[in-house]
Amino acid sequence: MASVFRLATQLVGLTLSFLGWILSIITTYLPHWKNLNLELNEMEYWTMGLWQTCVVQEEVGRQCKDFDSFLALPAELRISRILMFVSNGLGFLGLLVSGFGLDCLRIGETQQGLKKRLLILGGLLLWASGLTALIPVSWVAHVTVQEFWDETVPEIVPRWEFGEALFIGWFAGFSLVLGGSLLNCAACSGQAPPASGHYAVAEIQARCPYLENGTPDPKV
Repeated sequence: MASVFRLATQLVGLTLSFLGWILSIITTYLPHWKNLNLELNEMEYWTMGLWQTCVVQEEVGRQCKDFDSFLALPAELRISRILMFVSNGLGFLGLLVSGFGLDCLRIGETQQGLKKRLLILGGLLLWASGLTALIPVSWVAHVTVQEFWDETVPEIVPRWEFGEALFIGWFAGFSLVLGGSLLNCAACSGQAPPASGHYAVAEIQARCPYLENGTPDPKV
């Protein structure tokens, strides 16, 4: 029963981590980190991401323009680009390492200590990937709130609001953190029994000399 629970925890943790990693990639390239509605022109809708700004007009349709210079971007957008790339890279490494540490994988099944260390390392990488994704998303959200309630800006000036990418990024970060935590919990739980009969065969071979000589087995 313990081995079934351990294996189920590993699979749930890996599934959550994989989902969070995919959503983190989507968040990185989705141009909806900020949204802007113009009260003077309700037919025009602006969105901003880490790479481009888009405007949606009822008659023209959707038009996007990439940012001209990386250095000209606000600090939160520049650092968010770097952190999201780091998050995606850590997530990929975490998934790769944790996959080799799963109990259901027959590779290295006789080296349970190594598989446990790989599972712990993969969980830590996924945990770090989740935190690295939460930092830029929360930072951009914090700056957006500050600018929205800035009293020095006239009320008639349009204000940026939260975009859909921020909510996807929060969900991605929490999924990665939860998935990595589940993998670490599974690794720290009791070791699952080996999936094959290698240990049984080795024990029988070790007892063969005693059986052949007719002497009693000292282990009995």
